[in-house]
Amino acid sequence: MGYIRNEKALKSVGKQVRKLREKAGYAQQEFADMCDMELSQINRIELGKVNTSVSVLFRIAEVLKIKPSKLLDVDGD
Repeated sequence: MGYIRNEKALKSVGKQVRKLREKAGYAQQEFADMCDMELSQINRIELGKVNTSVSVLFRIAEVLKIKPSKLLDVDGD
């Protein structure tokens, strides 16, 4: 079995991360700093260009003060 990459899911999760980040009132650079990540990494996640790890999603959720499952709640997007 080869590498699994679901482009539609990556873009949906990325849009959700961006939506929740903006709702929380964080600029991308500020958010990247809070997550201890590079700005380019946050940008790639939000654009659905990178298949990020569960650990990164948990860190993003922690900074946003939400349940990690909220990042995957993309039905209807």
